[in-house]
Amino acid sequence: MDMELDEEHRMLRDNVRAFAESEIRPKAAAYDRSRQFPLPEFHKAAQLGLTGVMVPEEWGGSAMDSLAYVLVIEEISRVDASLGVILSVNNSLYCHPISKFGTPEQKKKWLAPFARGEKLGCYCLTEPDAGSDAGSLRTSARREKDRWILNGSKVFVTNGLAADAGIVYAKTDPAAPSSKGISAFIVDVKNSQGCSKGKSETKMGITSSGSVEIVFENCAVPAENLLGEVDQGFKIALHTLDGGRIGIAAQALGIAQGAFDEAVRYARERKQFGVPISQHQAIQFYLADMATEIDAARLLTYRAARVKDTQERYTLEASMAKLYASEVANKVAYKAVQIFGGYGYINEYPVERYFRDARICELYEGTSEVQRLVISGQILRG
Repeated sequence: MDMELDEEHRMLRDNVRAFAESEIRPKAAAYDRSRQFPLPEFHKAAQLGLTGVMVPEEWGGSAMDSLAYVLVIEEISRVDASLGVILSVNNSLYCHPISKFGTPEQKKKWLAPFARGEKLGCYCLTEPDAGSDAGSLRTSARREKDRWILNGSKVFVTNGLAADAGIVYAKTDPAAPSSKGISAFIVDVKNSQGCSKGKSETKMGITSSGSVEIVFENCAVPAENLLGEVDQGFKIALHTLDGGRIGIAAQALGIAQGAFDEAVRYARERKQFGVPISQHQAIQFYLADMATEIDAARLLTYRAARVKDTQERYTLEASMAKLYASEVANKVAYKAVQIFGGYGYINEYPVERYFRDARICELYEGTSEVQRLVISGQILRG
């Protein structure tokens, strides 16, 4: 498989990198400290077509491939992981499932404005008692004539603070075991009566991504907002998470690259014992390991994107990329702080933020332990 970028992808990467450096980097630290949702920057990204990267043009998107999407998330996350995951959720967890499973009417109303970045989407799967075991969710939906009535709550909803709509998973067959009997709904989470949002969670990292709890209390959803078929929602969720894991791998890759870039720059400038610390073998070994692991993570992530565009199933490749890239991000960020020494522990320097941002990559959209279960299951299944 040819892993080199062609001219079109290189041009996209360079353009997004220039945008990230000029428009996003100068404000990233301030957003991190204030925890304010970066809606103006989201709209700036929309002007470049970064909010619906893989969505067909007829539905407001840029009609690019999965590798282009990875490049976008990687380059944005290299300077601001919060905006990186905001774009990742809107692209792969919200727009993608509607693009694949939605009706033409749903795409017109609930996809096109979101792909254009006029509105923001979120993804509502995790619950207080249903994290890694998402099939045990308790949010319910019962049919009443031409609508569904939702009751329950979702937690850790990225983008939830500012989101206009979300894909919500609920149990439609209470008698069905575990992951069976779950359906997916497109819900107006901003204006629907009976739908309320909690305060933004105070998190260790990705502080401005607007993670909230969303509660549904007899929330009426039009019947036409059912996404896909009744009781087939868990299949939609699993398909969506495969693509989402590629996005998180790209986010982790961007964090790792950003931390590495800062470490290289600092190692060249910082002097100890009369010479730049880059001349000390211990630092050189750190940088060598960091560069090698980042390159390996990039190859896995790019491969997953290629496979997504050429094969029906890409669960194995997506989980491998997400597992490895997220662990590399944490290793690289740790070593970057170590290279900075005491300065790496204060928030005046960006490696402190990279260190905090990296941690979540091993947790959301399937912990590293879940990824290992998925990978081993795919291998043993043959």
